[in-house]
Amino acid sequence: MTTGSRAGRSGVAPDRTWRTLDIVVVAVIAAAFGVFMAGFNVVYQAAGGAAGSPLNVLYGIWLLPAVIAPAIVRKPGAALFAELVAASLSVLVVNQWGPDAILSGFLQGLGAELAFALFRYRRYDVLAIALASVASAALAFLHDWLLYYQGLAPDVLAITALAMLISAAVLMPAATAVVVRALRRAGALRGFPA
Repeated sequence: MTTGSRAGRSGVAPDRTWRTLDIVVVAVIAAAFGVFMAGFNVVYQAAGGAAGSPLNVLYGIWLLPAVIAPAIVRKPGAALFAELVAASLSVLVVNQWGPDAILSGFLQGLGAELAFALFRYRRYDVLAIALASVASAALAFLHDWLLYYQGLAPDVLAITALAMLISAAVLMPAATAVVVRALRRAGALRGFPA
Protein backbone atom coordinates (compact mmCIF):
# COMPACT_ATOMS: atom_id res chain seq x y z
CA MET A 1 0.00 0.00 0.00
CA THR A 2 1.41 3.33 -0.96
CA THR A 3 -0.59 5.56 1.30
CA GLY A 4 2.21 8.00 2.13
CA SER A 5 1.91 11.18 0.11
CA ARG A 6 4.80 12.95 -1.57
CA ALA A 7 3.32 16.26 -0.48
CA GLY A 8 3.44 15.12 3.13
CA ARG A 9 7.08 14.10 2.88
CA SER A 10 8.14 17.31 1.13
CA GLY A 11 6.57 19.54 3.77
CA VAL A 12 3.90 20.98 1.47
CA ALA A 13 0.64 21.40 3.36
CA PRO A 14 -2.07 18.97 2.24
CA ASP A 15 -5.26 20.29 0.66
CA ARG A 16 -7.85 20.27 3.46
CA THR A 17 -10.76 21.45 1.33
CA TRP A 18 -13.48 18.83 1.01
CA ARG A 19 -14.72 18.24 -2.52
CA THR A 20 -18.13 16.79 -3.27
CA LEU A 21 -16.31 13.68 -4.46
CA ASP A 22 -14.59 13.34 -1.06
CA ILE A 23 -17.92 13.53 0.77
CA VAL A 24 -19.52 10.97 -1.55
CA VAL A 25 -16.60 8.53 -1.28
CA VAL A 26 -16.48 8.69 2.52
CA ALA A 27 -20.27 8.29 2.68
CA VAL A 28 -20.15 5.25 0.37
CA ILE A 29 -17.33 3.64 2.37
CA ALA A 30 -19.24 4.32 5.59
CA ALA A 31 -22.51 2.97 4.20
CA ALA A 32 -20.87 -0.20 2.93
CA PHE A 33 -19.22 -0.80 6.30
CA GLY A 34 -22.38 0.14 8.18
CA VAL A 35 -24.31 -2.63 6.42
CA PHE A 36 -21.38 -5.03 6.78
CA MET A 37 -21.05 -4.23 10.50
CA ALA A 38 -24.76 -4.83 11.05
CA GLY A 39 -24.31 -8.34 9.65
CA PHE A 40 -21.09 -8.83 11.60
CA ASN A 41 -22.88 -7.83 14.82
CA VAL A 42 -25.29 -10.74 14.37
CA VAL A 43 -22.54 -13.23 13.48
CA TYR A 44 -20.31 -12.05 16.34
CA GLN A 45 -23.07 -12.48 18.91
CA ALA A 46 -24.22 -15.83 17.51
CA ALA A 47 -20.62 -17.12 17.63
CA GLY A 48 -20.39 -16.24 21.32
CA GLY A 49 -18.39 -13.05 21.04
CA ALA A 50 -17.98 -11.28 24.38
CA ALA A 51 -15.27 -9.92 26.64
CA GLY A 52 -12.47 -12.46 26.93
CA SER A 53 -13.50 -14.24 23.73
CA PRO A 54 -10.85 -15.02 21.12
CA LEU A 55 -13.26 -13.40 18.65
CA ASN A 56 -12.11 -10.01 19.94
CA VAL A 57 -9.14 -10.40 17.62
CA LEU A 58 -11.67 -9.44 14.94
CA TYR A 59 -12.74 -6.28 16.79
CA GLY A 60 -10.95 -4.16 14.21
CA ILE A 61 -13.70 -4.91 11.71
CA TRP A 62 -15.87 -2.35 13.52
CA LEU A 63 -13.05 0.19 13.34
CA LEU A 64 -12.10 -0.11 9.67
CA PRO A 65 -14.09 2.89 8.36
CA ALA A 66 -11.99 5.10 10.66
CA VAL A 67 -8.79 4.19 8.79
CA ILE A 68 -9.91 3.22 5.29
CA ALA A 69 -11.78 6.46 4.58
CA PRO A 70 -8.88 8.72 5.65
CA ALA A 71 -6.36 6.53 3.81
CA ILE A 72 -8.26 7.36 0.63
CA VAL A 73 -9.65 10.87 1.12
CA ARG A 74 -6.86 12.27 3.34
CA LYS A 75 -8.85 15.10 4.88
CA PRO A 76 -9.34 16.12 8.49
CA GLY A 77 -12.61 14.70 9.75
CA ALA A 78 -12.75 11.71 7.40
CA ALA A 79 -12.27 9.16 10.20
CA LEU A 80 -14.95 10.69 12.40
CA PHE A 81 -17.37 11.16 9.50
CA ALA A 82 -16.93 7.57 8.30
CA GLU A 83 -17.31 5.97 11.74
CA LEU A 84 -20.36 8.05 12.67
CA VAL A 85 -22.17 7.25 9.43
CA ALA A 86 -21.24 3.54 9.59
CA ALA A 87 -22.30 3.22 13.24
CA SER A 88 -25.56 5.10 12.63
CA LEU A 89 -26.40 2.93 9.66
CA SER A 90 -25.60 -0.27 11.54
CA VAL A 91 -28.02 0.85 14.29
CA LEU A 92 -30.74 1.42 11.70
CA VAL A 93 -30.21 -1.96 10.01
CA VAL A 94 -29.80 -4.24 13.04
CA ASN A 95 -27.91 -3.62 16.24
CA GLN A 96 -28.20 -5.31 19.59
CA TRP A 97 -26.40 -2.41 21.29
CA GLY A 98 -28.87 0.26 20.21
CA PRO A 99 -27.96 3.94 20.02
CA ASP A 100 -24.86 3.39 22.17
CA ALA A 101 -23.22 2.08 18.99
CA ILE A 102 -23.28 5.67 17.70
CA LEU A 103 -21.36 6.88 20.77
CA SER A 104 -18.93 4.03 20.28
CA GLY A 105 -18.53 4.97 16.60
CA PHE A 106 -17.88 8.57 17.58
CA LEU A 107 -15.11 7.53 19.98
CA GLN A 108 -13.60 5.12 17.45
CA GLY A 109 -13.51 7.83 14.80
CA LEU A 110 -12.14 10.35 17.29
CA GLY A 111 -9.27 8.04 18.24
CA ALA A 112 -8.22 7.63 14.62
CA GLU A 113 -8.70 11.35 13.97
CA LEU A 114 -6.37 12.27 16.84
CA ALA A 115 -3.67 9.97 15.48
CA PHE A 116 -3.86 11.43 11.97
CA ALA A 117 -3.80 14.92 13.54
CA LEU A 118 -0.50 14.02 15.24
CA PHE A 119 0.93 13.75 11.73
CA ARG A 120 -0.85 17.00 10.78
CA TYR A 121 -2.86 15.00 8.22
CA ARG A 122 0.27 14.59 6.09
CA ARG A 123 1.03 10.88 6.58
CA TYR A 124 -1.13 7.93 5.61
CA ASP A 125 1.55 5.28 5.50
CA VAL A 126 1.56 2.01 7.45
CA LEU A 127 2.83 3.69 10.63
CA ALA A 128 0.10 6.35 10.56
CA ILE A 129 -2.59 3.75 9.79
CA ALA A 130 -1.35 1.49 12.59
CA LEU A 131 -1.26 4.35 15.11
CA ALA A 132 -4.74 5.50 14.07
CA SER A 133 -5.97 1.91 14.40
CA VAL A 134 -4.51 1.50 17.88
CA ALA A 135 -5.91 4.88 19.01
CA SER A 136 -9.33 3.92 17.66
CA ALA A 137 -9.19 0.57 19.45
CA ALA A 138 -8.00 2.22 22.69
CA LEU A 139 -11.02 4.52 22.82
CA ALA A 140 -13.29 1.62 21.85
CA PHE A 141 -11.87 -0.45 24.72
CA LEU A 142 -12.30 2.46 27.15
CA HIS A 143 -15.93 2.84 26.06
CA ASP A 144 -16.64 -0.87 26.36
CA TRP A 145 -14.84 -1.14 29.69
CA LEU A 146 -16.82 1.72 31.22
CA LEU A 147 -20.18 0.56 29.89
CA TYR A 148 -19.99 -3.21 29.56
CA TYR A 149 -16.91 -4.65 31.25
CA GLN A 150 -17.37 -3.37 34.82
CA GLY A 151 -16.78 -6.13 37.30
CA LEU A 152 -14.91 -8.41 34.91
CA ALA A 153 -11.85 -10.20 36.19
CA PRO A 154 -8.54 -8.47 35.38
CA ASP A 155 -7.36 -11.45 33.29
CA VAL A 156 -10.51 -11.26 31.12
CA LEU A 157 -9.96 -7.52 30.64
CA ALA A 158 -6.30 -8.12 29.76
CA ILE A 159 -7.18 -10.83 27.20
CA THR A 160 -9.80 -8.55 25.66
CA ALA A 161 -7.42 -5.58 25.49
CA LEU A 162 -4.65 -7.72 24.01
CA ALA A 163 -6.97 -9.16 21.35
CA MET A 164 -8.17 -5.65 20.44
CA LEU A 165 -4.57 -4.42 20.27
CA ILE A 166 -3.56 -7.26 17.95
CA SER A 167 -6.60 -6.58 15.81
CA ALA A 168 -5.76 -2.89 15.61
CA ALA A 169 -2.01 -3.21 15.08
CA VAL A 170 -2.13 -6.11 12.58
CA LEU A 171 -5.60 -6.70 11.12
CA MET A 172 -6.59 -3.10 10.46
CA PRO A 173 -3.45 -1.94 8.62
CA ALA A 174 -3.43 -5.17 6.55
CA ALA A 175 -7.13 -4.92 5.72
CA THR A 176 -6.76 -1.23 4.87
CA ALA A 177 -3.90 -2.02 2.48
CA VAL A 178 -5.91 -4.78 0.79
CA VAL A 179 -9.06 -2.65 0.39
CA VAL A 180 -7.25 0.47 -0.82
CA ARG A 181 -5.10 -1.55 -3.25
CA ALA A 182 -8.16 -3.36 -4.64
CA LEU A 183 -10.05 -0.09 -5.13
CA ARG A 184 -7.04 1.45 -6.90
CA ARG A 185 -6.68 -1.52 -9.23
CA ALA A 186 -10.38 -1.34 -10.03
CA GLY A 187 -9.93 2.32 -10.99
CA ALA A 188 -12.34 3.51 -8.27
CA LEU A 189 -9.85 5.95 -6.75
CA ARG A 190 -9.02 8.15 -9.70
CA GLY A 191 -8.63 11.69 -8.46
CA PHE A 192 -7.29 10.61 -5.07
CA PRO A 193 -3.66 10.63 -3.92
CA ALA A 194 -1.70 7.45 -4.53
